[in-house]
Amino acid sequence: MLPNIMKLLLAVKYNRFLFLMLAAGSLLLINSCSAPRKSAPEVKATSVVFYNVENLFDTINNQGERDFEFSPESPKKWNTERYNKKLNDISHVLMDVDTVGEPGLIGMAEIEDQAVLNDLVRTKRMAPVHYKIIHEESPDYRGIDVALLYRPDIFKEISHTVIGIHFKDDPDYHTRDILYAKLLSGKHDTLNVFVNHWPSRLGGLKKSQPKRVFVASVLRAQVDSLLAINPRTKIIIMGDMNDEPENKSLFDVLKAIPGTDGTLHSLLYQASMQGKGTYYFRGNWNMLDNLVVSHDLLTAKSGWSTVPASGMVFHEKWMEYHNKQGEMAPNRTYGGSNYYGGISDHFPVYFILHR
Repeated sequence: MLPNIMKLLLAVKYNRFLFLMLAAGSLLLINSCSAPRKSAPEVKATSVVFYNVENLFDTINNQGERDFEFSPESPKKWNTERYNKKLNDISHVLMDVDTVGEPGLIGMAEIEDQAVLNDLVRTKRMAPVHYKIIHEESPDYRGIDVALLYRPDIFKEISHTVIGIHFKDDPDYHTRDILYAKLLSGKHDTLNVFVNHWPSRLGGLKKSQPKRVFVASVLRAQVDSLLAINPRTKIIIMGDMNDEPENKSLFDVLKAIPGTDGTLHSLLYQASMQGKGTYYFRGNWNMLDNLVVSHDLLTAKSGWSTVPASGMVFHEKWMEYHNKQGEMAPNRTYGGSNYYGGISDHFPVYFILHR
């Protein structure tokens, strides 16, 4: 009889212990679920960068595409070692471009396809940021496109599309589409971003100008349609326009002017007037890469904003080439078929957004 009583007492004691343990565990679970989680600190400033990276092609010669020039069998002898060096150099530039952290938005020109963008964002310097990619193939005769990268901790994509460029007087001429992306930051702050790479100056400035004027008119029509819906629309226009802020396409047609008058504002006009530029040609600097914003980005009382003339050209000594006369230029990857081992024949441009 006594042993049975002892067993009963032990069982009661064990079950009481088990009950207390389960109760304690339930309380911990409830507390962990109800306790507020610490969110990531809000980003107060971020940079917007545009960079023409000079023919970022992989080494694969895709049948039917125009990329033989950048393959191991071509006169350029483009190979994996050179490709990886270029990827790492570009990531170095982009991650060092300013002092407020990794850029929130990065526009790019002269990239081959989605595959090279995937390789770029996976480089050691860029991988921790987890950049998202917006890209579409364009009909450009050289096989190069534009793209937009964005930080997903700051922006969310609402939508994107391409704006095709079709020349009625020259239907066989194919150039890059304009990439348009609509992004949301926070709950209400919407940014409309246009990434451009306008027709080149091949054949001379005056002869080639009408094509860039036409592209500028197409872009202006898109801007006007957005502003007609909401005059306070926040717009960012970036790209290699192959024209300078004071040229007809940008100043007269797109109507991107300095200061705070009008609806579009060139952030690099004053720098261009001071003789600064992103591309060096025959002894002269040209501000071919441009940054333009809508009026509300200069006057907004909430969300993201910037200030007039805030555009900057970024370059460091390791990005430069100095000739025997001491002239400095961007250190390019190739000159014809000659491999120079540089990063790009353009310097990037950027500005800072503040909340």
